Amino acid sequence: MKALPTSIPDVLILEPRVFGDARGFFMESFNQRVFDELTGTRHQFVQDNHSRSARGVLRGLHFQTQQPQGKLVRVVRGSVFDVAVDIRKESPTFGQWFGLELSEENQRMLWVPPGLAHGFLVLSETAEFLYKTTDYYAPQHEATLAWNDPDVAVAWPCHAIDMPQPLLSAKDQQGLALHQLP
Repeated sequence: MKALPTSIPDVLILEPRVFGDARGFFMESFNQRVFDELTGTRHQFVQDNHSRSARGVLRGLHFQTQQPQGKLVRVVRGSVFDVAVDIRKESPTFGQWFGLELSEENQRMLWVPPGLAHGFLVLSETAEFLYKTTDYYAPQHEATLAWNDPDVAVAWPCHAIDMPQPLLSAKDQQGLALHQLP
């Protein structure tokens, strides 16, 4: 596995080694020792999540105000545009975002460290999204950064889904602006 830097120094693209032939493929999707070496961290993952979403669904941009979760994310079916936003007020990249396509074809993963907001837009007919978290889900501390906050200005590829606007949950429609975050 190799790590590629992004415009937010702690966010990394991870590319696994994939061994394939006419029969299919094999890859090691996670190895704690390799992950620690590549990220320079010692995070322990405590929860695995799996979601399925339809084309045009946008989930996020989610974070927890307490018990912040680091996330190691990947797509096993379909494709998404995945986004991390730095909401750490002391960070030199506060308010900046990074996005890339994660898909079953490119088999890339994204490491989103604790303290960042995270979300994704489904580009394919459906997408199955897997992620490991470094802390447990705490609904009482969950919050959402507005997906369309003009101060962050994420360039969501809505043109790729042939929809004027993504499909949002009621919670995600009520996201906070960057300047409103706790």
